[in-house]
Amino acid sequence: MARKGPARRPEVGIRALREQAATFVKRAQSGDSVVITVNGEPVAELGPVGANGATSATLSDLVTRGALVAARRKDAYRFPNPIAVHSGARIDQMLREVRG
Repeated sequence: MARKGPARRPEVGIRALREQAATFVKRAQSGDSVVITVNGEPVAELGPVGANGATSATLSDLVTRGALVAARRKDAYRFPNPIAVHSGARIDQMLREVRG
């Protein structure tokens, strides 16, 4: 286990993580988070599922963060009228009829 600082999460190197993966997964299961480092630089975090609020993100949160682009359509989507299909009909002929 690497250093612990005041108000900092514990850090662990990638080599130690490989050697003691089960230990760190058990710690995550109990609610602890650990920062994983590569060459001393933090690159990832191992912790309990949903600990950082990722599971409670709304679409507006994701748009605000730039993770997705908001839809241009503001009204509710309306499905087109269904087309009756008879057995034995060819799809290319039906598409020709629908498209005009």
